[in-house]
Amino acid sequence: METTLRGVGVSHGVAIGEVRHMGTAVLEPPAKQNPAQDAEREQGRARQAVDAVAADLIARGNLAGGEAQAVLEAQALMAQDPELMADVDRRVTVGSTAERAVYDAFAAYRALLAGAGEYLAGRVADLDDVRNRIVARLLGVPMPGVPDSDEPYVLIARDLAPADTALLDPALVLGFVTEEGGPTSHSAILARALGVPAVVALPGAGDLAEGTLVAVDGSTGEIFVQPSEEKRAELTRAAAERKAALAASSGPGATSDGHKVPLLANVGGPGDVPAAVEAGAEGVGLFRTEFLFLDDSKEAPSEEKQVEAYRKVLEAFPEGRVVVRVLDAGADKPLEFLTPADEPNPALGVRGLRTLLDHPDVLRTQLTALAKASEGLPVYLEVMAPMVADRADAKAFADACRAAGLRAKFGAMVEIPSAALRARSILQEVEFLSLGTNDLAQYTFAADRQVGAVSRLQDPWQPALLDLVALSAEAAKAEGKSCGVCGEAASDPLLACVLTGLGVTSLSMGAASIPYVRAALAKHTLAQCERAAAAARAADSAEDARTAARAVLSGE
Repeated sequence: METTLRGVGVSHGVAIGEVRHMGTAVLEPPAKQNPAQDAEREQGRARQAVDAVAADLIARGNLAGGEAQAVLEAQALMAQDPELMADVDRRVTVGSTAERAVYDAFAAYRALLAGAGEYLAGRVADLDDVRNRIVARLLGVPMPGVPDSDEPYVLIARDLAPADTALLDPALVLGFVTEEGGPTSHSAILARALGVPAVVALPGAGDLAEGTLVAVDGSTGEIFVQPSEEKRAELTRAAAERKAALAASSGPGATSDGHKVPLLANVGGPGDVPAAVEAGAEGVGLFRTEFLFLDDSKEAPSEEKQVEAYRKVLEAFPEGRVVVRVLDAGADKPLEFLTPADEPNPALGVRGLRTLLDHPDVLRTQLTALAKASEGLPVYLEVMAPMVADRADAKAFADACRAAGLRAKFGAMVEIPSAALRARSILQEVEFLSLGTNDLAQYTFAADRQVGAVSRLQDPWQPALLDLVALSAEAAKAEGKSCGVCGEAASDPLLACVLTGLGVTSLSMGAASIPYVRAALAKHTLAQCERAAAAARAADSAEDARTAARAVLSGE
């Protein structure tokens, strides 16, 4: 009998196939004691396992490239964390086996993170995955992970670690469904980059029996269990229509009546550029530069290394626009040489621009490298600061850009409600705004972007969030300046139309989403987008806002 479940759709497309479950987590190792004379041998075993897992994560990152590479390299650093290894050594010294010492040391660190308000819930999931891989190697059992199968399937998991998501084979994994996670979790972002349909935050997904036939709609978040032939035909037909619309859509982003909306790509490094170019990106709306700094958390990359990496991206978009975000360190992206280790709540502490202003030499080197990388290129370079709170922040950043001799537009990210509320003030110091809707939702609703339990508050359709977008766009229009969106909200075709109606001047997203958004904009006039935006803001919930906008755009 057909039943319907609903989670949060995070990656477009339809997948129909049988359920396969993620490999189970490693069992807790026995708490047996080890003779004191074996301590050195056990410590050696632990170090070898840690180094092997770190090397495997780095290798997976090299294969995956782009955003996935940065995430996996961060996990490798986590595996080799000196404090964790010191704790493992201590536990072995007092009698634990290597596997038990690793298990207990990671459990203690996990408890510390959870006790800090679970702000780092995404990192907790990553930590669990690293622990499981190390313990599995020590026990000599298969690594937890994606199941082996010769036939395509729909993957079901409690959550997916970046190491698994990054190397999913779209030819075998038709789509995936997770019990946890949210629209801005690592798995969701990587799923969009891969073009794999995905639904997250579906409680009870793990109860679906192995081999059950399901249909996954990554756009609506619906899961159809034992779908009828009619339902399968309907979904297949809708998917084919979408594919045809995508194939027919090309060129710059614009509404059907010619209102231009540049469609840009979010990139995490040179490895993401080919996909962006292939998708027809008109430039880069968010160049995340953290990938360079995660290579070595103990010191900043040299100016020469930065120049080389930045120039590779800038050269790919001659005559195009490339918006670079300077280093966004802190919170869920700690760097040993920059971020304090003892902040009680890193999300509300020293992160983003605050970190860089505390370390002006790091900011100066990055800005100088960008200036040198852009020399002689016809690219339109724009540089923006993360976590700008007020006009003083914006002025400090603009002054630093000028001092470094940077010939580019300077901008500010709107990720804090204060920046949206005082956008006109901030625009007295900078030339453009870029809305990071992931963090803006997090701070607006006091809802951690990595915690599945509060994912409804991370929904970019929340009317309060749309109000803040509208405030920012209106301020930019009044000042004759631009206001783009580079958060994951831009990757939703329906919401892209609403954002356009709110006055947003450009949209930046993962490359895989660009054709969907281009096709959606091409079907509607600017006036229709404006009416849909007004209807969405008049609603009282995210679901009602989505329904209201869809009704307007479909002519109901």
